[in-house]
Amino acid sequence: MTSSLLFAVLASGFIYGITPGPGVLAVFGIGAARGRRAGAGFLCGHLLGDVVWCSTALIAIVGAREIGSSAFDVLGVLSGLYLFWLGWRAIRTQRGSEVGPQGAARKPFWHGILFGLTNPKAYPVAVATFTALLSSRAELLTWSMLPWLIFISFIGGIAAYAILIGVVGARQVRAVYQRHEVMITRLCGVMFIGFAINALAHALPGLFANKA
Repeated sequence: MTSSLLFAVLASGFIYGITPGPGVLAVFGIGAARGRRAGAGFLCGHLLGDVVWCSTALIAIVGAREIGSSAFDVLGVLSGLYLFWLGWRAIRTQRGSEVGPQGAARKPFWHGILFGLTNPKAYPVAVATFTALLSSRAELLTWSMLPWLIFISFIGGIAAYAILIGVVGARQVRAVYQRHEVMITRLCGVMFIGFAINALAHALPGLFANKA
């Protein structure tokens, strides 16, 4: 495994974990209501869902690559379009357009497990994020390195959650996040669109070349 591939997988796990979404909004809500310890418990439980969905996404990506470059290119195009759609929605978001967590969980750890495993956006976002960052290194992906890919993405997710645990519950952070929630969401939308362009830029030439 090359250093660039290792970094791309690590970055994918980190970005997937730290990018604002239902899970991040939930942990900020729980942290605001019950403090850092409850937020950390929620994230520890949520990490199980991340491992499941990221592993499934990596299996799909490696499988598409092993089946043939065309399958991976199609996956890249679909992922790019999905990321672009998410980014466009985020850019157009308005205050109050998203439904926040409905109160703090009484058992944050178990709530985090349930939340992480049942989040309907988890799998498509994981596939799209990993595909966007790994598309330029698709030829390096093999089944033999799958355990390492999963482990490295897990380390990236832990790093993201360590940052979230460090800031959740802090009064100043909660105030800034609540005051600038729309701007933060829109900036994340711009980032998603950037990933989408990267995925499409690598997938479309290969797809058209194969058709030719």
